[in-house]
Amino acid sequence: MMKPHFLAYIILYVLLAMLTACGNGRRSYKIAVSQCASGQWREKVNQEMLAAQHLYEHDTKVSICDAHDDVARQISQIDSLSLTGIDLLVVAPAESAPLADAIARVRQKGIPVVFFDRKASTDDYTAFIGGNNEEVGRTIGHYALSLAEEPAGQRPLVMEITGDMNSSPARERHAGFASVVQGLQADYVSRDGGWSSDKAYQLVTEQIERGRVPGIVFCHNDGMATGVYKALVETKKEGETKIIGIDGLPGEGIEYVQFGHQVATYIYPTHGEEVVRLALDILTHRPFERNHTLQGMMVTRDNADLIDLNSRELMRQNDNLITIETKLERYFGLVGLLNKIVVVTVITIILLVVAVILIWRALLQTRRTIRHRQAMNEEQTRFYTDASSRKIHQIFDKPDDDLPPPRTQDVIFAEQLNEAIRQRMHNPNLKVDELGDALGLSRVQLYRKVKAITGLSPVELLRQMRLQRGYALLQTTTKTVSEVAYEVGFGTPGYFSKCFKQQFGKYPTELRAE
Repeated sequence: MMKPHFLAYIILYVLLAMLTACGNGRRSYKIAVSQCASGQWREKVNQEMLAAQHLYEHDTKVSICDAHDDVARQISQIDSLSLTGIDLLVVAPAESAPLADAIARVRQKGIPVVFFDRKASTDDYTAFIGGNNEEVGRTIGHYALSLAEEPAGQRPLVMEITGDMNSSPARERHAGFASVVQGLQADYVSRDGGWSSDKAYQLVTEQIERGRVPGIVFCHNDGMATGVYKALVETKKEGETKIIGIDGLPGEGIEYVQFGHQVATYIYPTHGEEVVRLALDILTHRPFERNHTLQGMMVTRDNADLIDLNSRELMRQNDNLITIETKLERYFGLVGLLNKIVVVTVITIILLVVAVILIWRALLQTRRTIRHRQAMNEEQTRFYTDASSRKIHQIFDKPDDDLPPPRTQDVIFAEQLNEAIRQRMHNPNLKVDELGDALGLSRVQLYRKVKAITGLSPVELLRQMRLQRGYALLQTTTKTVSEVAYEVGFGTPGYFSKCFKQQFGKYPTELRAE
């Protein structure tokens, strides 16, 4: 005869199987993204892709990995992602050549591959979406020549600081820029800056030490442009060189143009929502362009204020979309729960029959347990009332005041985050992903956790802590404003002063004067 509890296990197993099989019938697409690196530009792309998960008519789940400029790591990530049941893979290759074999393995599994922003050295891909980097280079080349001024007795010096030339954007931007600048009435030099602000700082410093200040410096991103500006400030050459960058993000390149640190930047388009749209067109067999070009534009002092206003509004709306996406996920979870409740109702009658049997057995067991506890209580009473055991009783019976107050998980997280930021805030290139790695959280988990606790994004919290540290250094040390700005991780003293004014209502020099 089958035992009652064994019968209950069988019925519960059937119930769980029915609940698992119960779904809403909608086709859900899984899109994986392999980013080559982190950075503010790529964080903006990631936020746009996450916000677009429920923007279109199909249910979509976007997951994002970051290779941190490590080619071997990105190859491993791509191989792992291809085994997780994804429907499509989006890749921004760290380097062009090494990823070709990994992409081929993904394509052999029948998974579409979309290159974003960069390409790998293979023609075996489904589509590409990104800016036309050669056209970007040509556009900036023509703009640079329009700014060139000939010093007395010599031709102007135009300097290009490229990204890592193993990546396709750097090679294409260089080709477009060089095709315009070479052979014209200007001296032209090109140096590989590897996308690094520190490297750009070193290259320009060395050029100035050789005795010739470049009239124009074109950097392949605005991060390197901050290194160039720092070199000019420290060598007392500020104002002698016109700096042009690429990316054009609010709070970065656009602000540098507004402050006068750069004469221009080029908005290199992100449009993460277009990446998701293209992926869904491929997955739903709709017509699509294999090479989808995103358009950018130049930002100068003439249009920087208007573009900054529009860009910040778009970023605010994108944050709202992420909030809506989070609520939608909760809503879909509730709908799924309601469907499961219907299934539970159907089998409740069967469970009631089994429940009667189990309750009877439980009553018998409860009676035995009560008798056992009574015996234990009597023994415990004798133990504590016996004079020979009172000393032991006093040892274990400590007042609650001796115990430390409980600490919540949010307090522990805040202390760990505070320590992680303090240890790294001196680095002007500190990325949110590095803080996430230090705390064992993904970028999205860190964003949501910090936002829930402080009301600020991780980037806003980092900037606020840098400013508070700068305030303390100005009050307690004799360091200059520039030294304080660099020590707390600001790329330029001017940007530090502007943010300081916004935060505390006065400039650093005013605080020092007090």
